[in-house]
Amino acid sequence: FGLDELGRDILARVLSGARISLLVGVIVVSVSAVIGICLGSIAGYFGGVVDELISRLIDILLAFPGLLLAIAMVAVLGPSLTNVVSALTLIGWVGYARLVRSQVLRARELDFVLAARALGATTPRILLRHVIPTTLPAVTVQATLGMGAAILSEAALSFLGLGVQPPTPSWGTMLNGGRGHLLDAPHLTIFPGVAIALLVLGFNFLGDGLRASLDPGATEGR
Repeated sequence: FGLDELGRDILARVLSGARISLLVGVIVVSVSAVIGICLGSIAGYFGGVVDELISRLIDILLAFPGLLLAIAMVAVLGPSLTNVVSALTLIGWVGYARLVRSQVLRARELDFVLAARALGATTPRILLRHVIPTTLPAVTVQATLGMGAAILSEAALSFLGLGVQPPTPSWGTMLNGGRGHLLDAPHLTIFPGVAIALLVLGFNFLGDGLRASLDPGATEGR
């Protein structure tokens, strides 16, 4: 892949940057999914005032562009990997909560859930053993697609100087560093850009494949 302007090996930096991107993706998706499953399950199962409060919180967060909200948070908290993960998690759980809420609204009326309730099963047991498992296929697909979105967001924040700070390699910072050499050294931006594109596309294709496998009816008519 050649060397950068400081004589550093670009291949080694691209491979090291992959570790940062995957780490951010896994942490953001995992924490966001857990928060979203918990709040979405509570909102969908109990309904009423609880559902209204959680739904309004979701609507408020959805009213702001996610990446702009993350940029504002990191700008206030300071550029670092921890703050990037925190900002992306804050905006990431909303999609999971809305998805799980819709799944729980359907699942709570299923026969086996009504039977468990009639037999005197406690609410936590019904949620953990009967309701939440029905949401996991949809959450798995959402998480796979969310990995690509988290990686792309981390690269964007690092490109703007709000993510991982030099000399730690990150695909976003590598793109930013190569901006001034597009004509004389285009390889500085080509290789990290291709790495971002391939990884994000890979997770998107994986998500589409999981959707087709877990819910064949969703792809009918395409």
